[in-house]
Amino acid sequence: MKKTVFFSDNFFSSGETEIFNEEEKVVGKLDLRSAFSAAVDVKTPDGNIIVSGAFGFFSSKWFVKDHQDKELGELRQRFAFFKSIYEYNAFGRGIYRLECPAFSREYTLYDENDELAAEFKRTDSFFESVAFQLSDYTSDLEAEELVAIVMGMNAIQKRRRSQNSSAAT
Repeated sequence: MKKTVFFSDNFFSSGETEIFNEEEKVVGKLDLRSAFSAAVDVKTPDGNIIVSGAFGFFSSKWFVKDHQDKELGELRQRFAFFKSIYEYNAFGRGIYRLECPAFSREYTLYDENDELAAEFKRTDSFFESVAFQLSDYTSDLEAEELVAIVMGMNAIQKRRRSQNSSAAT
């Protein structure tokens, strides 16, 4: 069961963008709440919140919550040489590993049995805002939760780049 969606970050990381399926039909909205925080809401086309994602208070972990503010899982970066590795703990539903080879724009999400759960890639070019194509192969994680995970990974990368650039000055 493959489900593919397309979505993007805004250039200033605030406001709403639409989530499209392969037929270019709007299947949801991505609300980048503020340019000053990395929090996101994934909404229905009507604007009802399905899941939210945000950093914890003084934390480098990204938390995904449902519309009732119940935590669904947490994303954190793992240390690795020559590739990026993230771990998503889907509370009570398994632990997933998100991998990306060095200098690649393609990411793969594996479940605990090393089976492919999802894959996504950045589809933007140099002067465009960040855009993603997400293919969901698992019924254990909804596409909306995966969108929040992808945006969390993107937020962790932005935060790390920001910290590295400020440390270099």
